[in-house]
Amino acid sequence: MLEEIMLGKKIWAVVGANQDQEKYGNMIFRKLKSKGYEVYPVNPMYDTVEGDKCYKDITSLPVVPEVIDMVVSPKRGRAFIDEAARLGIKYIWLQPGTYDAELLKQIEDLGLQQVQACVLVSVR
Repeated sequence: MLEEIMLGKKIWAVVGANQDQEKYGNMIFRKLKSKGYEVYPVNPMYDTVEGDKCYKDITSLPVVPEVIDMVVSPKRGRAFIDEAARLGIKYIWLQPGTYDAELLKQIEDLGLQQVQACVLVSVR
């Protein structure tokens, strides 16, 4: 199952990670980190998230992540999907509310694979 394949990958970027512990971007970042994943926060609005350096885009990351977890609106997400494809990242994890028909078509057209699920529920 694709979801299990993605959860088996250990290097993730959380697009939309933030400093507010009540928001999903922060909760997802902390949950993945607590489970031993190598996780990078991506959000042009912040310098750090939970004490870790935060990156303005995927290209600035020190490593190419295996999975991108999207925690931004479809409109904001489109550029990150293009960037992931350019970097050869195949796996996109879409949190509830982060996709629409246009974004799903973009992912399909770029030949990427996606899962639509809440990582907070999926990571045990």
